[in-house]
Amino acid sequence: MGLCHGKPIPVSETLEEKEPPLPPPPPPPAAATATTAATTTTTGELQLQQQQQAPGTPRSWKFPFYSPSPLYFPGGGGASSRKNSPASTPLRIFKRPFPPPSPAKHIRALLARRHGSVKPNEASIPESPHDADDGNNSSSAAVGLDKSFGFPRHFSGKYELGEEVGRGHFGFTRSARARKGDMKGEEVAVKVIPKAKMTTAIAIEDVRREVKILSALTGHKNLVQFFDAYEDEENVYIVMELCKGGELLDRILSRGGKYSEEDAKSVMVQILSVASFCHLQGVVHRDLKPENFLFSSKDENSALKAIDFGLSDFVKPDERLNDIVGSAYYVAPEVLHRSYGTEADMWSIGVIAYILLCGSRPFWARTESGIFRAVLKAEPSFEEAPWPSLSAEAKDFVKRLLNKDYRKRMTASQALGHPWIQDFQEVKIPLDIMIYKLVKSYICSSSLRKSALRALAKTLTIPQLSYLREQFSLLGPNKTGYISLQNFKTALMKYSTEAMKDSKVLDFVNLVSSFQYRKLDFEEFVAASISVHQLEALDTWDQHARRGYELFEKDGNRPIMIEELASELGLGPSVPVHVVLQDWIRHSDGKLSFLGFVKLLHGVSLRFMPRVSS
Repeated sequence: MGLCHGKPIPVSETLEEKEPPLPPPPPPPAAATATTAATTTTTGELQLQQQQQAPGTPRSWKFPFYSPSPLYFPGGGGASSRKNSPASTPLRIFKRPFPPPSPAKHIRALLARRHGSVKPNEASIPESPHDADDGNNSSSAAVGLDKSFGFPRHFSGKYELGEEVGRGHFGFTRSARARKGDMKGEEVAVKVIPKAKMTTAIAIEDVRREVKILSALTGHKNLVQFFDAYEDEENVYIVMELCKGGELLDRILSRGGKYSEEDAKSVMVQILSVASFCHLQGVVHRDLKPENFLFSSKDENSALKAIDFGLSDFVKPDERLNDIVGSAYYVAPEVLHRSYGTEADMWSIGVIAYILLCGSRPFWARTESGIFRAVLKAEPSFEEAPWPSLSAEAKDFVKRLLNKDYRKRMTASQALGHPWIQDFQEVKIPLDIMIYKLVKSYICSSSLRKSALRALAKTLTIPQLSYLREQFSLLGPNKTGYISLQNFKTALMKYSTEAMKDSKVLDFVNLVSSFQYRKLDFEEFVAASISVHQLEALDTWDQHARRGYELFEKDGNRPIMIEELASELGLGPSVPVHVVLQDWIRHSDGKLSFLGFVKLLHGVSLRFMPRVSS
């Protein structure tokens, strides 16, 4: 159940009201170009503060892609309602007779509980007495907390702090220069997090996890380089690469709010590259937005770096996170539904792509509640300028990222193989962890479903097969063109980092490789790796399904009893199989109907079976 169903959406809080055009950006302060992990007051906030409004007139909202929201901490990379939810935490089911009256209000209560006495954007009024009654919301919550991280304590002896280059809600960033060691004389950025601000155990764990993720992932060219972490009695110091090129947001504003398609592709390749790397490691960033990408230098072609992993988390491939995290304009629908994985990052990247190409946000409203409702209910517009003048491939690229059904969204690896990107440059498609999940599902499927998937796989076009050919090649087929399940583990180990241990990716892959199954040639690999949900999102889905059913009728369909089908699908005796499966079989000959074929492709889910009263 979502957070905001059932209440009519006022027109003023939806995308029916057009977002105002972007104003020209004011000149940024000199120090702001060196921000790494915490920012000062953003361009959008400055523009809001500088507006003069006559009494009695409607407020004119002239700001770019960001405004303060209960999901955002300036410089802190957003905020979250994290409630001690590691990747292994099961989905919490909330049963409410009615949805909360305001999703913004609900999130404010969650944030207040997370950060104790801290009140982000004064948004700390609990939704109900139950929400307010939380031990972490007391000023005494910090008493007895262990704020020792085990980091080295000789920071001042190794680095000389310089000017402040950014300030956030829980910390600030300063430039620094190394006094000694291999980096002597080099400039770095230091994120300083006062321990006095860590008023909950969750906040302490956030800092531990940020350092762990940064240290594990260092090495990718589009990820800010981490050097070390230190602490003393008052602060934690995270030492990182100093990026002097400014935020991606600043570059967008300097171009009048939008990029050309070619320039947007260059940005997207870098964003997708670092996202695919993180996702393969089992790390979801959870706060991707233009403010969290910095250019390494002021050079027009300098590398783009992802920063601020303060809200990032580990997620196992077959599990979901449930804590509300992110920045309002970029938050994915499934985050508000409290069940998400790495696909949430892909939604945020879709929002960034939309902004780059047209200069406005796909989901806009004057209030936080309006933003959340738009994210959940509204569809982005592709009718207004400049969309009609942009390529069909560009629109398809963005639409396949901004699909509200996360199962139909492209992965980062798939997006790098999209025709819009490939037309720009021949980008190497990285290994995709989604392939592992799909193959596991295929191996565990019934023989009947395998037959249906093999029929559907034969309908794919050559362009659709190119991504799967790349994945098959990365798995290292032998000279005869076959791969074993052991290949899946061997291929992944080439890209393994310490992060995979915390995200349990290696455990998942060990499970897949332990299954007893024959070797796969490319044809069966395609059947095993095809995403029915993603294919269903295409305009050509009906043709694929009809053609696949024709092939299935010819080669795989046969008379079948409902009891046999129930056994094939692994349905237990308590399931009302005749009610569930009666439409799956043709009464004329007892064979699987087209409806049954399509449902079989998706696999049966007990969650969506009708309830039968006793």
